[in-house]
Amino acid sequence: MIAEIALALSLTLSGQAAFPVAARADLALPGTSGVKYREKAGDPVRLTAYGLGTKRTYLRSTTGDGFAWEKTLSEISVAPGGRLTAGVPTSYRSGFDTLVVTDRVSGATSRIRTVKKPQTASYASWSRDGKKVALTVEHKEAGKWRVIGFTVVDVAAKSARTVRVAGLPTNAGFWWSPDGNLVSMHGTGLRVYRPDDGAVVRTYAGVGRPTGPEDSFAPSGKRLTTWCPSRFKEQVCLIDPAAGRIVRRIDVRPEAMFGWWDESHLIAAMAHGNAYRLVVLDLDGKTTRILADVPAKTWSGELWLSFTRNSKI
Repeated sequence: MIAEIALALSLTLSGQAAFPVAARADLALPGTSGVKYREKAGDPVRLTAYGLGTKRTYLRSTTGDGFAWEKTLSEISVAPGGRLTAGVPTSYRSGFDTLVVTDRVSGATSRIRTVKKPQTASYASWSRDGKKVALTVEHKEAGKWRVIGFTVVDVAAKSARTVRVAGLPTNAGFWWSPDGNLVSMHGTGLRVYRPDDGAVVRTYAGVGRPTGPEDSFAPSGKRLTTWCPSRFKEQVCLIDPAAGRIVRRIDVRPEAMFGWWDESHLIAAMAHGNAYRLVVLDLDGKTTRILADVPAKTWSGELWLSFTRNSKI
């Protein structure tokens, strides 16, 4: 109880999460056939949520290493700083999809309407200032889901605004750029949209598609990862967002990417024998650390992982 009060006070005064991390901890991830995440004190990011598709979603305790199954949510994401969470419910409420925002210190929860059934708004992405959440909006046509735009939720105002965007790929998704715009795939490259009205801010032609769903931008915002265009043998490309061009190609073939570990390392899932490994890669494609061994059964269950950066603690 004393520890809980101390944590709450720390969060209230600083607005940042005081994540306690042991010198070394192997964190058991429930529902994953025995996966253990290998964490160390001083890690630049913290595994705060994970799930298996939309069937099971797990959220980490603010004060320890345990993960709890969030039975009413199909996904959840922890805001920068760790105080707020944004969750998408497994079902509509009164004919609307919603975003559930929870303050983990006060326990207060807000349920904010996003889109009307049969549309869905999911794949929550927090802005870097922790004030807004972007969601990708889909609509079912002829039995298939198609992306039609995005919803931006203003957390403080408890309001949502949905914007339709023409000509999106069926599997497009929207994520925040460090400067507060939204990024999505466009052809064999990227397009940046203004969140207020969906106006096109910039197009990066032929640079490859984003490696999301975790933030594809480096912590500094000076680099952006994409899946290299097919004209290259390498699979992972680094983009200079200011110049709008590929500045480096990494000869490595991940199964998936989960954002940046720090300014010079990436988080990736790699095939390993008949299973997989979650690893930290340097920008030459070399594994510098093994974070977890993942059985094939767990990976095929659509495992996703969500990290929160520790740099502001």
